[in-house]
Amino acid sequence: MEVTAERIAQHFNGEIIGDPTVKVSMVAKIESGKPNNVCILHNDKYQKYLIESNAGIVIVSRHLIPNQKVKPTLIVVEDAHPAFASLLELLNTIKKSRKKGRSLLSYRAFSSKIGKDVYIGIFSYVGSKSVIGKGSQIYPQCYIGSNVTIGENCILYPGVRIYDGCKIGNNCIVHANAVIGSDGFGFAPDAAGVYKKIPQTGNVIIEDDVEIGANTVIDRAAMESTIIRRGVKLDNLIQIAHNVEIGENTVMAAQCGVAGSSKIGKNCMFGGQVGVAGHITVADGTKSGAQAGIQGSISAELGAKGLLGTPAIDVGTYMRAYVKFKHLADPPKRQNQTAKDSE
Repeated sequence: MEVTAERIAQHFNGEIIGDPTVKVSMVAKIESGKPNNVCILHNDKYQKYLIESNAGIVIVSRHLIPNQKVKPTLIVVEDAHPAFASLLELLNTIKKSRKKGRSLLSYRAFSSKIGKDVYIGIFSYVGSKSVIGKGSQIYPQCYIGSNVTIGENCILYPGVRIYDGCKIGNNCIVHANAVIGSDGFGFAPDAAGVYKKIPQTGNVIIEDDVEIGANTVIDRAAMESTIIRRGVKLDNLIQIAHNVEIGENTVMAAQCGVAGSSKIGKNCMFGGQVGVAGHITVADGTKSGAQAGIQGSISAELGAKGLLGTPAIDVGTYMRAYVKFKHLADPPKRQNQTAKDSE
């Protein structure tokens, strides 16, 4: 799907220099732009590429407008730096027109309620008494169990599984093969040491504007609910255990794992492969580097410093310790010299 310079200029409230009818379909770097590309120029270091650029459109910061004529149509804004994400969103919205209708090879229970302009793809299943809000997109081979609620304008990509009783808010995106509402890992040994399953009777509640990556799993609670608050963004291959609560606008990179009954605050940022132990509390605004192992509750003061290592400690302490422990395997002479250097 193509978009004109005039349409992009309207989106950014920008000024057009050149042909307003030129069309583009892809975003590219300014140094490699082609006629069907739109580029962004906000850094002085890349201004030289604008003179020879073959891009169709360049969104440029006002202070970087060249004195000479260039091939691309320019869309002038005060600051092009924040335009990148908004531009991608615009092109993605235009490219992905929302689908409507239900495939004849899908199944929906008679007691389910389907909103206006909902799309249900081939081989998808909607269970009894489930509700899907208007404008939501259910791609092929999705499973939606009984008594599930899905809000408005959600997208469930192929292969998503939503177990019975789970609730998803508005404007949520769930990527392929994610599982929401599978049983929590609850087992108890009997007198003979044989593990007996503890029934998981709760559900999962996902609030508005949440995005969940491919192959991520969110377990239902043993009792009450596992809760993912508004605005949370979870990457691919993440495990959220039963009765966990994740606060608003927290983001987690791939392969993070949160053990049962832990509470993660709002506006936290976790790098890849961070592990969180069970039954602990992590304060609002905590930032954790990749592969950190959070084994105890984190206060607001400690969380603001940032975490690294296993067990996780504050970044400053970790880096000072790293200077020493990276030389522990060195010959004694080197260790002694390192000790002297640190004094």
